[in-house]
Amino acid sequence: MRALEIPDPELASLVSEAAKLATDYWASLEARPAYPVTSGGETSRLFDRAWPDEGRGRAVLDDFSAIAEHVRPCTGRFFGYVAGSGEAVGAIGDFLASVLNQNSTSWRSAPAAIAIERVVVGWLAEAVGCGGFAGSLCGGGSTANLMGLAIARESLLPANEDGARPGIVYVSEQAHMSIAKAVSLLGLGRNNLRLISVDENFRLRTDALRDAIARDRDAGKTPLAIVASAGTVATGAIDPLRDLAEIAKMEGLWLHVDGAFGVMAALAVPEMFDGLSLADSIALDAHKWLYQPIDCSCLLYRERDAARNAFSHSGDYVKIFNQDPEEVFAFFEESIELTRRFRALKLWMSLQYHGRYAYREAIIRDLRHAQLLDNAVRAHPQLELLAPVPLSAVCFRHRIKNNEAILKRVIARGRVYLSNATIHGRFALRACFVNHRTTPQDVDEIIHEVIAAADELNA
Repeated sequence: MRALEIPDPELASLVSEAAKLATDYWASLEARPAYPVTSGGETSRLFDRAWPDEGRGRAVLDDFSAIAEHVRPCTGRFFGYVAGSGEAVGAIGDFLASVLNQNSTSWRSAPAAIAIERVVVGWLAEAVGCGGFAGSLCGGGSTANLMGLAIARESLLPANEDGARPGIVYVSEQAHMSIAKAVSLLGLGRNNLRLISVDENFRLRTDALRDAIARDRDAGKTPLAIVASAGTVATGAIDPLRDLAEIAKMEGLWLHVDGAFGVMAALAVPEMFDGLSLADSIALDAHKWLYQPIDCSCLLYRERDAARNAFSHSGDYVKIFNQDPEEVFAFFEESIELTRRFRALKLWMSLQYHGRYAYREAIIRDLRHAQLLDNAVRAHPQLELLAPVPLSAVCFRHRIKNNEAILKRVIARGRVYLSNATIHGRFALRACFVNHRTTPQDVDEIIHEVIAAADELNA
C-alpha cells in the first residue's frame, strides 16, 4: 500500500519530470494543430477508467501527452472566443500557489496571500485609470459581474415585505450572457432585464436607454443598474462610458462595467475608455488580456463599504479577534467566496517578471494584429468586413460561399482556429486577438486558410 506522503527522492523526480513535460509542451505549441481533431466518444473512451485500488505511481505522468493531444493548445493561431494565452511565468506561479495551498480568505488564514492580493488589485485598478478602487480576485468574469450586481442590489434596493427586490437592469443587446444569468441568480427576474438597442458601431444607444428608464418609472417600476460593455464579445464594442455614467448619476442608478474582454486594454489605449473611472464597479479578466493561466478575474469597486454591505455575513467560526487594522482584513467580507485560491501569486510573479511595458506592448501588438486582419479583409475581393474593429475582434465573411461550411473546413484543416458571431442576422467568421504568441505571419494565415477552405467546398 502506498502512503499519501511521497519520499523526497521520488517527489523531486516527479517535479522534475513534470517541469520537463511543461517545457516540452510549450516548445511544441506552434507545431500543434490549432484545435484537436477528436470526437467526443473517442476522448471519453480514452480517459474513462476505474479508480484503481492500488496507485499507479509516476505512470500517471504518462497520460499527459494524450491529454495534451485532446485539449485546445494555446498557440499563436488560436483566434476563437476571447481566450488568453497562458503566459509561462503565470503558470509557474499557479504551481507554486498550489504548493503553498493557501486559503486566501482572511489575514489570519494566509497573511502573505492577502497582502499580495491587495497589492495586485491595486496594480490592476491603477493600470486602468481607477486608482483608489478596492476589489478582489475571482474565478471568471461571470462571477465578477454577479458580484458587481449583487453589490448594486444591496446598495440601492430595499426589500419588499415579502423580501423581493424587483429592480430593473439595463444592458445593450450585445451584452454578455453572464448578465442575464446574474439577474436571474440575484432574484431580480429575467423580465427585469432590459436589452437596449445599439448604434451602427454596436454601442448602447443612450437615447434608447433614457426612454427605457422613463417608461419603467412611469410604470411604477424601480430602475437599479446600467451595465456597460467595455468590449462586447462579438465585436469588441465599447459603450459610451462617460455618457452612461452621467445618466446613472442623474437617475440614481448603479453603473457596472463588464470589461472582462476589453478593460485591460486601457493599459495601452486609455483614451478609448474615457469615463471608466466614473463606474461604481468594474469586471475585468487577467486571464484574457494579461495572458494569465485560467482562472484569474477581478471585480473592482469604488466603495469598499458597499461590498461589505453585500457580502459580510459571518458566522462565529470566522470571527476575527485581532483588531490590528491590517490583520483584521478578510476577503470573505467583500466577495462571494469563502474558500479562495491564491490566484494573486501568478499575477504578482508574472507582472513583476515581465514589467509593465512588456504587457503594454503585447496588448498594442494584439490591437495591431486586428488592424492587419481588418485591412487584409478589406483588400480581398472575396471577403467583406461586417463590423467595425475598435479593439481586437474582427468579424468578416466570404461574399459568396457558405460561411458556416467554411468555418467547419478551417477548423478541420487545423492551421488556425476561428469562432463565429451573428452580425445583422448574418453568419460571421470571427477572429479575436488576445494572445502574446501571435505574429503577423499568423494573421496572414487567417486569410490564406479561409480562402483555401472556401475553394475546397467546390472540390
